[in-house]
Amino acid sequence: MRRYFGRKLLIYGLTFFVAVTINWMIPRFMPGDPVASMLARANVTQPAAYEAMRSYYTGLFGLDQPIWQQYLNFWGRLLRGDFGTSIYLFPTPVSTVIKGAVPYSIGLVMPSVLLSWVVGNWAGAIAARRKVLDNTALPIGYVLTAMPHMWLGVLMAWGFGVILGWLPIAGGYSFSMRPSLTWAFAWDLVVHWFLPFLSLFLIALGGWAIGMRNMIIYELESDYSNYLSALGAPQRLIRRYAFRNAVLPQITGLALQLGVIVAGALVTEIVFSYPGLGSLILNAIKNKDFFLIQGAFLFIVLGVLIANFIIDIVYVVVDPRTRAGMVAGT
Repeated sequence: MRRYFGRKLLIYGLTFFVAVTINWMIPRFMPGDPVASMLARANVTQPAAYEAMRSYYTGLFGLDQPIWQQYLNFWGRLLRGDFGTSIYLFPTPVSTVIKGAVPYSIGLVMPSVLLSWVVGNWAGAIAARRKVLDNTALPIGYVLTAMPHMWLGVLMAWGFGVILGWLPIAGGYSFSMRPSLTWAFAWDLVVHWFLPFLSLFLIALGGWAIGMRNMIIYELESDYSNYLSALGAPQRLIRRYAFRNAVLPQITGLALQLGVIVAGALVTEIVFSYPGLGSLILNAIKNKDFFLIQGAFLFIVLGVLIANFIIDIVYVVVDPRTRAGMVAGT
């Protein structure tokens, strides 16, 4: 067990290093000058003042140093837990800005991922043995899983928000309210959260339902199912074994889909102007805020790696073949 998880931790450590390095490189390949964008927002027009402030902020952010030195400085600050200062929201630290957006993104992604996985597997398992449901659920599942996140979000905002006027289409809460520990504010959060959540939930639901339906059919037609049926085993017992075997690839698929659902959540947040990491990244890119882009993507990388590691642990618990492979490997 220790050797297995030791190898996993080494792989995840290398993945983290490569991902963070790419994360550091991408903003610096973007065209434009972040300090120039900052001074343009400040409407500095006098040449002398402009050059003085440009020189000051370039040195303050460390952008006047060689690129290799900037890379070493980045890792040095990162190991100390310092993500730098936001250029877009200067002088607010990047960590403070991200802390304000992370709860919204987690509250949007986690329920949509877990609930769509549970409901999708349940619906797919039922559709595999009920033809009427299969004829309706399968086409709907294909339609849902083929929809782009942005397109479905726009449709839902237009239908439920603009045409019907049932739900708000922008923001994390009403502009007339202030964050507080009250039932009124909590309900307002839920109302603004529902449409972004529903768009992510529906798209993920179709894929899980199709995958589980196909796996259940495969397992019910396998040799061990036919053998149990020939022995006179109850169909409920056969379906139970089929479901336990079919859910294992779905657990693996959950790990693989985490990065996709995170990317979809970022697009959905932008469509609904939801105050999570998606809107934050969009504003950081538009304002060429290197440090804010790095901090936001760093959190996403950490979240995906931690979630995948947890799923690896779950896979060891639910799949006896993995544990047998560990024993054989020792």
